[in-house]
Amino acid sequence: MRLTDFWQRMADHFGETYADSFARDHVMSQLGGRTVHEALTDGWEAKDVWRAVCAAMEIPESRR
Repeated sequence: MRLTDFWQRMADHFGETYADSFARDHVMSQLGGRTVHEALTDGWEAKDVWRAVCAAMEIPESRR
């Protein structure tokens, strides 16, 4: 998954403004106690971060 696709999915699910706020502020155990931004900066693949967000936020299969 390209990073642009990842951010589009985040915006589609959370909305343009909240997606960035969520990515900066929400620490997730699925990401080893990191935020989305931290995980991406630490080299996590965008698809793995998206999967973690989907699991943590119970995003329906149809939107994954």
